Amino acid sequence: QVQLVESGGGLVQAGGSLRLSCAASGRTFSTNAMGWFRQAPGKEREFVAAVKGIGSSTYYADSVQGRFTISRDNAKNTVYLQMNNLKPEDTAVYSCAGGSFWGPRSSVATFSSWDYWGQGTQVTVSS
Repeated sequence: QVQLVESGGGLVQAGGSLRLSCAASGRTFSTNAMGWFRQAPGKEREFVAAVKGIGSSTYYADSVQGRFTISRDNAKNTVYLQMNNLKPEDTAVYSCAGGSFWGPRSSVATFSSWDYWGQGTQVTVSS
């Protein structure tokens, strides 16, 4: 059973930065794809970013491209989401996801493609 624990959320002013972390248990972390999704109040969960298990391929949502960077440290079983130039519309609960699947962006961005999830961390961006 893989467990994911997010941290690093908080309150930040528009234009500021935050770095989210997701620590994973389990021996298969290095071969699993990892991703971030977010859900704002009253809205559906949406894809943010993902990184392939082996190799450096990444995908980003258009809304965060150029502002957010996903990375992983396999030695620490941790995936990060560096968020810069934050906007009020980035306010949401951010959840980490993991799984063995990788494929086209449209599939990776689909909630049901992922096998396990963290509990989420709140990010609030004030204007």
